[in-house]
Amino acid sequence: MRVLFFAAMLITAAGLISLGSSFNSQAIIRQTQDPDISTKFAIGEVKSIDSTGKLITIKTDAGATVMVLYTDRTTYKKLVPGEKSLANATDITIADVGEGDRVMARGTVADDRKSVSALQLIVMTKGDLAKKQEAERAEWRRRGILGVITVLKPETKEITISNRTMAGTQAVVIPVSDKTEMRRYAPDSIKFSDAKPSDFSELKVGDQLRALGDRTADPLRFSPQKVVTGSFRTVGGVVTAVDPATGEIKINELEKKKPLTIVIKHDSVLRRFPPASEMGGMMGGFNRGGGGGAPGGGAPPQGGQAQAPRPQGGPGGQGGPGGRGGFNINDMLERLPTISIADVKVGDTIIVSSTQGVDPTRLTAIALVSGADTLLTMLAPRPQAGQQAPNPSAGLGSSGISFGIGLP
Repeated sequence: MRVLFFAAMLITAAGLISLGSSFNSQAIIRQTQDPDISTKFAIGEVKSIDSTGKLITIKTDAGATVMVLYTDRTTYKKLVPGEKSLANATDITIADVGEGDRVMARGTVADDRKSVSALQLIVMTKGDLAKKQEAERAEWRRRGILGVITVLKPETKEITISNRTMAGTQAVVIPVSDKTEMRRYAPDSIKFSDAKPSDFSELKVGDQLRALGDRTADPLRFSPQKVVTGSFRTVGGVVTAVDPATGEIKINELEKKKPLTIVIKHDSVLRRFPPASEMGGMMGGFNRGGGGGAPGGGAPPQGGQAQAPRPQGGPGGQGGPGGRGGFNINDMLERLPTISIADVKVGDTIIVSSTQGVDPTRLTAIALVSGADTLLTMLAPRPQAGQQAPNPSAGLGSSGISFGIGLP
């Protein structure tokens, strides 16, 4: 979403408002540490509007606050997300600008880059952005696949991923070409839209991968148009402290028994997994929702341990690459209800996905799932007769759980 917004706004700012024009955004990025601010414009989300003082406060994606001063001579244009030409914009007034809208304030930016006297405001409304984002997410769910890279073949540019379906794990081959758009998460980045242009040489076994494309006649091959990858760390742990004020959660890691600090940012996604007693109803709800996967979904067996339902059909069941809907465990996680950091309690078992950062003891959460006891039980290998039960988070990193790469 951010890329589309920048493409439209930056092209317009440069005066290149024909649809066929191109623009090198790196030229703008080099002007300042914050690519949302240059000498002639500032881009950000509207946080407040003071109609009496004729002042709009915006915040850039990098977190900088900019004061936008408007006058009776300021003009306003509404642009639909994805448009690259002001010829397709509509005239609006300041009364049509609201909190949550994305704006580009064109004018003279102060030397300290904290204010701009706006000659023009180009606006993408919060509602239009939400519709665009939901349409993109729906497409990635419908035409996407998610997994962990297990094999790389540079000579043929083929990627094999481990794709976790409700029936188990299967290998899917994804061949890429020069026409495939490849992007990659940077260290400590948590936003899908911040992924940088990449190529095959940057891939590593163990990376997570999300691809958008088409399923082929072979159910175990996938033809991609876009590929997004990243090196992520997935850990499980028991919460020992929660500080909503600082956005930090402290845990004892289950596998290595070490303390970790989980940093929750604005774009981190927190969800809650239901208890075992509610698993049957949840599975039935997911299946009725058209996600493919397992039929039925009754109550869990006696004994309190939830069993993952076994789908029917071809390889991997209906949730595999050859089935419809692409329903798998990662789909299920993305459909769980969201929560806030205040809903996470001491004693909760959580699973956290983060990029590989500089400090191994501090993880910036991309996604966090609380109430993960049931999920870990579902994923744990069954101990053989006479064997001790494995650590509940053993093998979590290679389990096929790939919720580090979110949706647009």
